[in-house]
Amino acid sequence: MTTQTPQLLSPAKKHPVLTGLACFALALVLLIVFWSWDWFVPLVNSRATAFLHRKTTITHLHVALGRVTTVRVEGLHSEQPQTFAQEKAPFAEAKSLSVSLDVWSYLWHHTLRLPLIALDTPQLDILARKDGVNNYTFTEDGKEAPKSANAEPNTKITLPEIGELRITSGTLHLQHAPLQADMTMAVQTTPPEGRSRGTITVNAKGRYAQQPITAQFIGGALLSFVADTNPYPVDLHVQNGPTTARLQGQIEHPLVLGGAQLKLHFAGPDMSLLYPLTGVPIPRTPAYNVTGMLDYTPTHITFKEFQGKMGQSDIGGTITVDPHNKPLSVDANLFSKQVDLVDLGGFIGAKPSKTKAEEKAEAKSNTVLPDTPINIPKLNAINAHVTYKGAHIENKKLPLDNIDAEFFITDGAITLKRLNFAVGNGTLASAATLKPDGKLFNTDAKIDFARIDLARIMQATADSKARGIIGGHMTLKAKGNSIASLMAAGNGGLTLVLDQGGDITAILPNILGLQLGNAILSALGLPAHTDIKCFIADMPLKNGIASTNTLLLETGEARTLGQGTINFRNNTLDYALTTRSQGLTIASLPGAFHINGHLKSPTVLPGAEILGRAAAAAGLGFVFPPLALLPTIQFGVGDKSLCSRAVQEVNNNPAAGIAPGALSHAPGTKGGTVAKGSQKAKATQPKTKKQATPKPAAKPHHMTPAEIRAAWDAKLKNK
Repeated sequence: MTTQTPQLLSPAKKHPVLTGLACFALALVLLIVFWSWDWFVPLVNSRATAFLHRKTTITHLHVALGRVTTVRVEGLHSEQPQTFAQEKAPFAEAKSLSVSLDVWSYLWHHTLRLPLIALDTPQLDILARKDGVNNYTFTEDGKEAPKSANAEPNTKITLPEIGELRITSGTLHLQHAPLQADMTMAVQTTPPEGRSRGTITVNAKGRYAQQPITAQFIGGALLSFVADTNPYPVDLHVQNGPTTARLQGQIEHPLVLGGAQLKLHFAGPDMSLLYPLTGVPIPRTPAYNVTGMLDYTPTHITFKEFQGKMGQSDIGGTITVDPHNKPLSVDANLFSKQVDLVDLGGFIGAKPSKTKAEEKAEAKSNTVLPDTPINIPKLNAINAHVTYKGAHIENKKLPLDNIDAEFFITDGAITLKRLNFAVGNGTLASAATLKPDGKLFNTDAKIDFARIDLARIMQATADSKARGIIGGHMTLKAKGNSIASLMAAGNGGLTLVLDQGGDITAILPNILGLQLGNAILSALGLPAHTDIKCFIADMPLKNGIASTNTLLLETGEARTLGQGTINFRNNTLDYALTTRSQGLTIASLPGAFHINGHLKSPTVLPGAEILGRAAAAAGLGFVFPPLALLPTIQFGVGDKSLCSRAVQEVNNNPAAGIAPGALSHAPGTKGGTVAKGSQKAKATQPKTKKQATPKPAAKPHHMTPAEIRAAWDAKLKNK
């Protein structure tokens, strides 16, 4: 009988559970010792590339596990999207990006809390083209995905709770073609200290709106927007070309930009340069300096209670902008305590200030009306309602008293509801509509002159004895883009009355200029210090040419009638004035004289009769259209005007001698002109004791134009 020896079991077979645990522990130790999170780098790269629609890579991935787990990537690099593949600089890169996650808060409270996001040397390249394509919209073609018609807008902002956003040596390059911007920004943050959550500082330099720009922003940490527990401090200084802007203060609720307490200051040589910064087009202005409060609500941005200077004028008020409408909606309520109208010149096409070269060019030009295009830029960029009141006007050339204006801009059209000026006890009131037609405006305008004191207008002229009351109307319908072009194509007319106008020798040189005014006075031959009893001008305008229905100048000694045209197409005039005594004689040689040439420097040339005749025709009246003018006269200067009496007298006694503007030959003489109905009127008019029979006119001496000019020059020289 043989005996079998028992076999010894291995430890693994003897204790299989313990062996398994030991192997697992060893494997775990080896995994921990040799583990590399970089194994996940390819997965991270592929997922990031797919999500951002551009190749995105990291070189290293580190994870520090714990209650607060920190994930850190190194060598972050994101290339430009395909539409910007030609760009040399990458879209984004950073030496490292660290994100800390509070795991405990998430597991127990379901709250996503990130104690720290840190970026080391981040660089970002933001690009946008004129066609709207950009590199920061994360789609394949760089354009925003179309929104569904039924999609509801998501206005609620849900962000994780972030403790600190730390940026070290950040750089942002912005090249934005629609804004004509190309600038570089340096970004740096400071860590939280005490109750402060830290700050962010941005220094920018480059070009914006084709102007060099430098800017500095110092504000609370970006994460203060999310916390919304303390007011967010703001300090922004911008220098854009010659324009400076400063914004200081705080925002009570930064996440929704509510409760703003911000002081905004603007200064520069021209408010029109603010358009790139504000989006609100403003005509050209002189230098300005304005300070006010900036407020923001979910529907409006308001620049309120601002005050400052614009040229020699003060300016204040409130401007409210609704940025959600397209175009922008602007409501402005403006005022000035004291205003110089020169400072408002840009609103009607004039330049607030001229260079020496422009002044020389203007002096050489034959144009007397402003020919600068109406300078209200980018009318389609806004819909606006503007009111403006100037309590007192200071202007030596046109001393009006105050201004009250209100206008609307709607879809590029301008409706001037009112533009009223007080002149003494009178009013200069106007209204107009301008509807765009290409680069031109279809214009319909009306101006009313009511009881305007001429002495108030002429007060800036030293020792002026001009006085009188002005009244009347002016209408204009035309297509153009400047005052000169509108008049050159205009239809309408002017009816103007000057009642009790004072000393004509004081008025004409001041209104027409010394040389032209004195020449006309010499041609009229009126005695010195002759008072104007009445002046009436009724001139229709057709296709840019003003003709004459009536032009009457009545003094105590004589009546002067005018006939002719003013051509605003080529800025010339062709006019004739004829003076006749209202008594037995007139202390001047009678007859017609002519004014013609360019409006800026016309020539005054008498007819041969003025120089060649020695006798005056006496007691001659004139054919005068016009009882229809009486309502205008009464509206403009009052019911008791001398012009009203003059119109009635002339219509009641239309003794004819000469048609307006014709040479004063006696009726029936060779070359004479007799107005229609004059003989009948003369036959029926009874003679009075004071009225003498006119002496027959002497045969006129026929002079050559050269002789007339030489004799006239000699007369003016000896005057």
